[in-house]
Amino acid sequence: MARLILSLDNQVLAEYNMTKERYTIGRLPDNDVRIDNPAVSGHHSLIINILNDSFLEDLNSTNGTYVNGKLIKKHALQHGDVITIGHHQLRFSDEQASETEQDEFEKTMVIPSSQQNAAMLAKAEAAADVAVAAVSDQAAVSNQAADSDQAAASQQAAASQQAAASQQAAASQQAADSQQAAGVAQVAAAVMLDPEDAAALDDGKKTAPAADKPVADKPVVSEPPAVEHAKTTVGVDPGTAPNALPLAKLQVLSGAFAGRELELTKALTTLGRPGIQVAAITRRAEGYYIVHVESGEKNDYPLVNGQAIGEQARKLIDNDVVQLAGVKMGFFAS
Repeated sequence: MARLILSLDNQVLAEYNMTKERYTIGRLPDNDVRIDNPAVSGHHSLIINILNDSFLEDLNSTNGTYVNGKLIKKHALQHGDVITIGHHQLRFSDEQASETEQDEFEKTMVIPSSQQNAAMLAKAEAAADVAVAAVSDQAAVSNQAADSDQAAASQQAAASQQAAASQQAAASQQAADSQQAAGVAQVAAAVMLDPEDAAALDDGKKTAPAADKPVADKPVVSEPPAVEHAKTTVGVDPGTAPNALPLAKLQVLSGAFAGRELELTKALTTLGRPGIQVAAITRRAEGYYIVHVESGEKNDYPLVNGQAIGEQARKLIDNDVVQLAGVKMGFFAS
């Protein structure tokens, strides 16, 4: 049974099971699907169900009716179509048709184990192993370079810290010398001696004569503060810890099965048409890799983002476009 799912800003507002032949969509209360919004005409659109087919028609609305982003006048609805009316969306869902088409797509593009060439698949697995090893080696080199840069930065920071400590110690010693000189002058003034005699007195070489004024206490010279070196903690940053590999899928972008999706749940998924072009997608801990298996013509390799992958395995990343046996498919990591 077909359904309409009404939503606004990705929030589902209502669902309608399409059990009748005609469904009107609009702002007025007499519509089967009422959307109370000024951007929607009183009677905006009409859906007619004939046997297993559904047809959408715009009723000369002010703002128009859109399907999958395109302005339409009449349109034969397919499973997954998104109808935009004003600011609202209506998703057309026909689960029975979807299951039939999905099965047909998998029968056409997904090669069962009984038809797979074991030798070619072994070769594909070996190519994937080489690609994974190359990625691991590159990551190791990058990590080694990063460690070297970090060590150099740490050494530079230590040198800067040592220089700052030396400057601080010199400044503290200079301040102590200034305080000591001020103390000598203060002693001289207190006992009315020459500065040289006072200095000698301060060193304990002479005895101070009696005086009416008491001798000022010798100023206390504080020791330079100890330099506390910064402490570092070595550990793993949770923000950079690797996440589990998300489940990926392929979505058909062209041809009769446009919009169909295939979840890549197997360790090895073989796709294509034997005798024309076949490729395998392997699911590893490091990610998903596509490998050429065979083709009807020499050097006829699958394309990723318009470029042939060659004999080497190619790691797939989110939003890559794969072209295989004349079919374009989008790779989505989550």
